[in-house]
Order: sequence, then C-alpha cells, then structure tokens
Amino acid sequence: MRVIIAAAGTAGHINPGIAIANKIKQEEKDSKIIFIGTTRGLENDLVPRAGYELKTIDAYGLSKKISIENIKKMIKTLKGFAEAKKMIKEFKPDIVIGTGGYICGAVISSAHSLHIPTMLHESNSFPGKAVKILAKKTDTILVSFKDAIPRIKNAKNVIHTGTPVKIKKQEYGINEKNKILKGLGLKETKPIILVSGGSQGAQKINEAIVAIIKNKLNKNYQMIWATGPKQFDIVKEHLENCNMYINHIDNMKIVPYIYNMQEMMNIADVMIGRAGAMTVTEISNLGKPSILVPLPNVSHNHQLYNAKVLENIGAAKIILNEELTGERLHQVIEEVILDKSQMLQMGENALKISTNQVEDKIYQEIQKLIIQK
Repeated sequence: MRVIIAAAGTAGHINPGIAIANKIKQEEKDSKIIFIGTTRGLENDLVPRAGYELKTIDAYGLSKKISIENIKKMIKTLKGFAEAKKMIKEFKPDIVIGTGGYICGAVISSAHSLHIPTMLHESNSFPGKAVKILAKKTDTILVSFKDAIPRIKNAKNVIHTGTPVKIKKQEYGINEKNKILKGLGLKETKPIILVSGGSQGAQKINEAIVAIIKNKLNKNYQMIWATGPKQFDIVKEHLENCNMYINHIDNMKIVPYIYNMQEMMNIADVMIGRAGAMTVTEISNLGKPSILVPLPNVSHNHQLYNAKVLENIGAAKIILNEELTGERLHQVIEEVILDKSQMLQMGENALKISTNQVEDKIYQEIQKLIIQK
C-alpha cells in the first residue's frame, strides 16, 4: 500500500496520523508512507522521530481581512496547492489521508482532482473548517465522537471510529499502586488528583493550583501536577515568594512534565486538564472522572464541545476558563471526591463513550475505500 498522510500543527493532529501509519505498517510491512506538512508545526519533530519521511509545503488559514500579510499568505497557499499536486503525482499513492491542520485543504483537494481515494479523520466533537469545506470532496470522513456526525453536512460517508491514542487502561494491584505512590512521596489514604494542562502547561490552571497551595486547601486530596516545562520555574518562584518550596509541599508532587503519563493516569482518581480531543478520548477510555477547563479562543470553541461530550453523560464537571480560580477549583474537586458513589458513577459514565480497537476500525475503512475505488 502506498499512502500519503497530511498532518500539521499540533500533536493532536499529528499523533493520530502517526498511529494510522504505524497500523498500516503493522498490517502491511512493505507499505510506503510519506507525510506532507508545513515547515512550522510539530510535524517537523514528531514525524521524523516516528521514522517517516516528511515533505513540506506552504499552507495557511485564509482570513477575510484584506492586508498585505494575508495576501502574501494566500499566494503561498495557492503555491502550496501546486506543490501538493506535484508530490502526489510523483508518489502515486493508493490513498491520501488527512488528520488535521490547514495542510489538509491543499493535499486532499489535490488528491481529489487526481481521482485518488481520500479520507479525513476529525478528532474534535465540533469539526474544523477544513473538514466542513472538504466534506463533499472526501470519500470517507472518520470521527472521534458521534456528536460530530450531524455537524458534518453534505459528506459522502461519515464513520465513527474514535481517535487512536497511546494511553491504555491498565489495572494495578493495591501493593503495586502503593509502591508507585510511595515513589512519588504520596499516601494511599487520600484521593489522587492528576493535573496536566498539556505538553506546554496551562497558565490559568497553574495559577488556580498555586492559589490552592497558598491557602492550604488541599487537605482532603493529593495532587500530581505537571506545570509544563516553561512554567515550572515561574510556579517555583511564586511559591518561594510565600516561603513554600516546591519539593516540600504536603499532598503534592510537582513536576515540569510527566513522561510516564499512562501510569499516572491509571493510578489517578480524578483528572483535571484542558479538553483537547485526545485528552477527552484518553479520559473516556480509562473511565476517569474529570474536571475540564476548555481552552478558550480556539476555532469554533471546539474544546468546550469536546468537554460537553463528557459533561452531557455525567462524566465530567466543566469550569470555564474565565471562571477558574483556586477557590472554585477546590470547591468542584471536593464536590467530586467527597461523594464516592458519584465519583465512581462518573468514571463508569466516561467508559460509555470509550472506543476500542480504533486502529483496526480505521485500517478496515482504508482497505474498504481502496477496494471500492
């Protein structure tokens, strides 16, 4: 099988593409796969690191505002369409798959014009502009959440598969879990709250946790808190200004980044974080209660829609970014952890939208599309 995958920008766009590529390679070892991205996004690190060739073109989101800068971007994007078409002609793929970013417009449109089978994967509950614009041209659209299906108009074929993620559910025995907690300097007697604002951290969430610590509110729970590498020193300084030292705070394990995220998510009782599509998918697959603070000012407010997927089934509590304070976060944490039956029910509710064998389902749809064409 010869495959082109278009993915650019964030890890949320690129990692599903890599997971799909890995599945194809697993099933068909002789497959030839290349990625098309931009020179600006995380694809320049993640794709080569995963062992795949990356070709780049220019692609930008087009703005309605008329300015010299936007005109330049439009010219570069049009040039990118021609570059994408040339790459596709040279590679001669059996299928072209887009997993997110402005890059999909040029690559999927070019493949469609060359009568090559096309597929898009949409991770968010509220589909992005690229998916909506390309719906008529794309042969099959795969979605992470069922809520996305009625929001994609004029599509030929929309299939709910889920999103491929690295984090898997893992059961730990009491002794095994206690050993992990001991290594973190935490106790087995209090609930564990895992806080992560994504790979870069989330300043607003960090500020709320600092306020909880300063006011010594975390008496009934413990936290494993990833501040994000760039914000770790800022958090450390804030705490030291209050004569509090980052490695000596009761009921807290504070780190810049969590490398063993699967282990930490599995031992946690409650998750706190943003509401990116992959985060919401991981939370549902693990069956964890969550408190979500959707990132504002993102396209179509899609993180709020992602969070509502869990809130609507009683699996999550949402705090809007502008309403987040230490006191408010502490109040919601205690609402969840002090009612153990509710906490258990939230986790069970999250599992209701979990997706299994995602890579298998996607691979089947790829095969089906190639055969049909």
